[in-house]
Amino acid sequence: MSLLFTQPISPVNLTQSDLRLWVKNEEEALAKFHEALDKLSKLSIMTTDSSGYIQINSSFRERFQDCLTGGGDHQSFGVSCERPAKDKPDIAFLDRHAMKQWEEILHFMVGTESTRQPSAAVLKVVTRAKLMKEGKDKQLMITNKGFQFLLQDVNTQVWAFLIQYLDIADELLHMNVVEVLNFFFMLGSLELGMDYSVEALTPTQKQLLDDLANFGLAYRRKKGSSRYYPTRLATTLTSGNSAVVSSAVSSSTSTTTGDDGATEQGFIIVETNYKLYAYTESKLQISVLRLFCELQTRFANMVYALITRDSVRKALKHGITANQIISYLTSHAHPQMKKQTPLLPPTVVDQIRLWEMERNRLVATECHLYKEFRNQGDYEMVLRHATNLGFVIWSNAKKRMFSVTEEGHEHVRNYIKKKIAQRKTNGGGEAGSGIGTPNNGSPSVR
Repeated sequence: MSLLFTQPISPVNLTQSDLRLWVKNEEEALAKFHEALDKLSKLSIMTTDSSGYIQINSSFRERFQDCLTGGGDHQSFGVSCERPAKDKPDIAFLDRHAMKQWEEILHFMVGTESTRQPSAAVLKVVTRAKLMKEGKDKQLMITNKGFQFLLQDVNTQVWAFLIQYLDIADELLHMNVVEVLNFFFMLGSLELGMDYSVEALTPTQKQLLDDLANFGLAYRRKKGSSRYYPTRLATTLTSGNSAVVSSAVSSSTSTTTGDDGATEQGFIIVETNYKLYAYTESKLQISVLRLFCELQTRFANMVYALITRDSVRKALKHGITANQIISYLTSHAHPQMKKQTPLLPPTVVDQIRLWEMERNRLVATECHLYKEFRNQGDYEMVLRHATNLGFVIWSNAKKRMFSVTEEGHEHVRNYIKKKIAQRKTNGGGEAGSGIGTPNNGSPSVR
């Protein structure tokens, strides 16, 4: 940073030895110094001339200075509106808007009743990212990856969503990917509560702005409005600050004051008899619980539910794993539960895992069954051939039966054809031609 502003002004040339004097004479500091020089050199940002003097790439220096000072015509920090808005929304309103729009997406993912259909861009993102998939009734339902998505903090969620949006921008939305990426980074550098001009945006960015407004990253009073406002979801994209809510499914949950006076998050109490009490009014939280619990009673600020075999199996059917359910219960446990060890009742944790093992012990695999071999020799010959090629799934020597994979069926059938033809050629006749029959009754092996 010192070189960025001093080198164009100062006539004094500097060498690496001069730069080393700016660094503390400590092993760790010197290691970082040499690592930084190495990276800058590899990127051709910093070079050394024939006299040994350090030179900063002039194009990089000018662009970086413009970014830091807001100069130039690149509009990296947006273009503020010249005239003040008549009814300018305050930051609290923008936070509510961001939370409402983002939670609508999460509500749709968990299947909350009466949730309105999201925009086409949202549908494309959740399906392309495999956060949701079509069920047998053609309705979208949450997947294993989608449930894991709910457990992440909001900033991680938003970035994951935007990265997937970037992936479909060119192919499905016919947008310029470079302009989309530039707009994402520009949003992260804007000031919360300020209004910016839509007129300065490119056609691609204007189209993008409509989708980002649906995601809760921007606010426009109406679609044709000439100004837009970035929300906290957008302005925290490139910072370490928390967004509107601290986690994907933690909004509207109750907070409890601990013994030390600190405010703690957590609202779920699980008992050894599989009863669950959730101290929350959030429809989103309740919808998440409904994914793996049977809701029994809903009070003003609490929900009573049961963790049952059927409810857990329903979650497993959607691809949600036992570990994800346990992780959710652990991360949202009530402060009172955090005082005990272990945090969750072992009987409940073990049973959830047992229900998963029970469901996973049988795996359905498409295959073809071969049977009715006329003698043990023929059976063993074909079985040995199929086994050597890795096609055999199951076999029963006593009944002279075995099954092969879908991929191996054609190969095994052709092998049997070949053996039948060889026997006929060698004078075996019809009496010795039958070797085995697959379950589809193919005439080629009888």
